[in-house]
Amino acid sequence: MAASMVLTKLYLDKATLVWNGNAVSGQPALMEFFEMLPSSEFQITMLDCQPVHEQATEGQTTVLVVTSGTVKFDGNKQRFFNQNFLLTAQATPTLTVWKIASDCFRFQDWASL
Repeated sequence: MAASMVLTKLYLDKATLVWNGNAVSGQPALMEFFEMLPSSEFQITMLDCQPVHEQATEGQTTVLVVTSGTVKFDGNKQRFFNQNFLLTAQATPTLTVWKIASDCFRFQDWASL
């Protein structure tokens, strides 16, 4: 199974990924986006998770995940990034599966002082 197909299974069918200000929505578009990304190496330096109040999510169990670190895409220099995403619980009578509803990735490039 292709890595892009495995990645898209983590997302809701109508999920949106915002990559450096560019939105990608829905399973087919996400799969196409992940297929075009070069190989990468990520180093996570910060990870935080917080529940989202049910009033903000219409009673849907949701967790905000915030992370930052560095990434090096094949053939490019290492860059700082931050990423936050909303995980939401998709419950059936026998199983709860967590899916990504919204994902926002942003490079953090600072000008040299």
